Amino acid sequence: MAHASAGATSVAADRIRQITLSSINVPLHIPVSDAKVLTGRQKALKDVALLFAEIETEQGFSGLGFTYTLRTGAPAQFAHAREVAPLLIGEDPNDIARIWSKLVWAGASVGRSGVAIQAIAAMDTALWDLKARRAGLPLAKLLGAHRNEVRCYNTSGGYLQASAAEIVDKAHQSLARGIGGIKMKVGHPDRRLDLQRVAQIRQALGEQVPLMVDANQQWDRTTALRMGKALEQYELQWIEEPLDAYDIEGHRALSQQLITPIGSGEMLTSANEVADFISTGAVDVLMHDAPRIGGITPFLKIAALAENRGLTMAPHFVMEIHLHLAAAYAHETWVEHFEWLEPVFNERFAISNGHMQVPDRPGLGFSLHEQSRAWTQGKVVINSHTS
Repeated sequence: MAHASAGATSVAADRIRQITLSSINVPLHIPVSDAKVLTGRQKALKDVALLFAEIETEQGFSGLGFTYTLRTGAPAQFAHAREVAPLLIGEDPNDIARIWSKLVWAGASVGRSGVAIQAIAAMDTALWDLKARRAGLPLAKLLGAHRNEVRCYNTSGGYLQASAAEIVDKAHQSLARGIGGIKMKVGHPDRRLDLQRVAQIRQALGEQVPLMVDANQQWDRTTALRMGKALEQYELQWIEEPLDAYDIEGHRALSQQLITPIGSGEMLTSANEVADFISTGAVDVLMHDAPRIGGITPFLKIAALAENRGLTMAPHFVMEIHLHLAAAYAHETWVEHFEWLEPVFNERFAISNGHMQVPDRPGLGFSLHEQSRAWTQGKVVINSHTS
C-alpha cells in the first residue's frame, strides 16, 4: 500500500515541461467537391491542414493531439496555439478541465468558439492522450467504453466530382475492406440528378447496405422537405446537413416531418451551439466534431447531454480521435471512415464486419510517421527556456 501511495503522489506531482506544435498540410490524391463547391461558395478541397501538439512532462510521460481545418485558417490556428501554449508550462497534466478553461479565458478577447478553441483542441486532446498512455489504457477504456468496436461508414468515395459509377466502385472497395456503410454527397443544382444518383447507388449496393446522404447545408427549407420526402423510399440511415448549420428551427421541423433521421452538428464551433441543437430536438443524429468545438473535454460534456436524449451519435471526420469517443457513448454510434490522414500516422485501425475496432494501444494509439516531416509548414518548441 505504501508503494501505491508513493506512486500516486509522484504522478500527482508531475508537471508539463515542453510542448511542440507542428503545422502539417496533408495533400489529397484527388481534389474533392461537395455541394458548397457546386454553388460557388468554396473551392475544391485539395488538402487537410493539421495542427499537432506534443506534450511532455518532467517524469517522461507524453501525449499527442491534433486539430484541423479545411481550406483556410491553418496559420491562424497555429498562431493562436503558439501564443497560449506557454501557459501550459509547469501545469499539472492531470488537471485537464482546469487547463482547458485557463486556455479558453486566455484567448477570450477573440472569442470562445471558432479558431480560438480549435487551436486549444490540439493541446486538450494531447492531455487526454497523455493521461490514457500513463494509465496504460486505450482512451476509450480510460473514459469507460460501452463497446470495443463501432459501426463505420465511408465518406471519401462519395463526393460530387465522382460519377455514380465511380462511387459504386469505391463503395464496393470499402465494403470489401469491411466497412459497414456508404455515404454519398448530394446538393446538385438540379435536384433530379441527386435523385438519379441515389437511386443508382441504392440499386447497385442493395437494400441491406446502410446508405446516407449529405447535402452540406445547400438546401433551403422547402427543398429540404421535398427532397426528404422523395428520398424516403431509399430507407436512408440519415440525411445530413440538409439546411444551414445554424438553422435550428428548420432542422427541428424537418426532424418532425420526415421519417428519415436528420443529422447535423459538424460545422458548429462551440459546445454551447451544439447544446442548443440537442435541447430543442433539432437532430436525430448528433455529428459534433471534437477538434471543432475545442477538444475532448467539451465533446464529453455534449455527449452526456445527447445520452440523456437517447440520440444516435456519429461524430464528424477524424476517426483517429472519434473512434474512442464513440466507443464510450451509451447509445447507437457510427464513426466516419476517411483514409485521408492515414499517411500521417504509423498505425492503422483494424476494420471488419462493418465495424472499426478500438485498438489496444494506450491513448489514441497513434504516432507520427516520418512522412509528416515533408508536409510540415511550421514547427515551434516551447519550454521553460522559451516561454
